[in-house]
Amino acid sequence: MGAGEIHLGKKESIEDTAKVLGSMFDVIEYRGFAQKDVEDLAKYSGVPVWNGLTDKWHPTQMLADFMTIKEKFGHLKVLTLAYVGDGRDNVADSLLVAGSMLGVNVHIVTPKPLFTHPDVQKIAEGFAKDSGSRNLITDDIEQGVKGANIIYTDVWVSMGENDWSERIKLLKPYTVTMNMMYMTGTPDDQLIFMHCLPAFHD
Repeated sequence: MGAGEIHLGKKESIEDTAKVLGSMFDVIEYRGFAQKDVEDLAKYSGVPVWNGLTDKWHPTQMLADFMTIKEKFGHLKVLTLAYVGDGRDNVADSLLVAGSMLGVNVHIVTPKPLFTHPDVQKIAEGFAKDSGSRNLITDDIEQGVKGANIIYTDVWVSMGENDWSERIKLLKPYTVTMNMMYMTGTPDDQLIFMHCLPAFHD
C-alpha cells in the first residue's frame, strides 16, 4: 500500500492502522520515513514488522549488501568496508552497526560536521567487542580508504534534508573516483565498489 492509500498517522492513528493491518496480514514491511512509525506499527499490530527503510535505519539494505559481499569474497570477517559520504545517514549508520555484528571492519569517511552520532557509535562498539571488528570514523580520506575491500557510497543529501548547495560543497572532496579506489592499495580482484542506489549522475 502506498502513501496515497494508507495516509499513515494522518487520517487515522498509527495505533488503529496497525491493529487493522495486523488483523489482515501475517507480517508487515514498512518502508517510510519516521523510525517512530515503524516502532509503533510493531508495538500495536500484533504481527512481525520489518523495517524496509526509515530515516534512521535501513536493515533490509544491509541484508542484501552483506549477502552480496559474502558472495563476492566468500567470507565477511576481516574484510574492510569504507563508507565515503554523509556519516550520519541511515545507510552509514546501518553499515556501521551491521558490519560490527558480522566482524567486518567499517570505516566511515566523512567531513567532521557529518561524523556518526555518538549513540550509534556506542551501539557499534558493543557489537565490535564481540565480533572483533575494528571501526574507524575519520575525515582523512587517505587514512579512511587505505586497505579497504569495499568502497561504498550513497546520495549526498539524505532523507528529510534539503540544503543541497551546502551539502554538495561539504561532500564534493569525498566524491568516489578511480583515484580514491587506487588509494586503497588493494589489488583489483580484492576490491569492489557499492552504492545502495538510486545513484544520481549530474
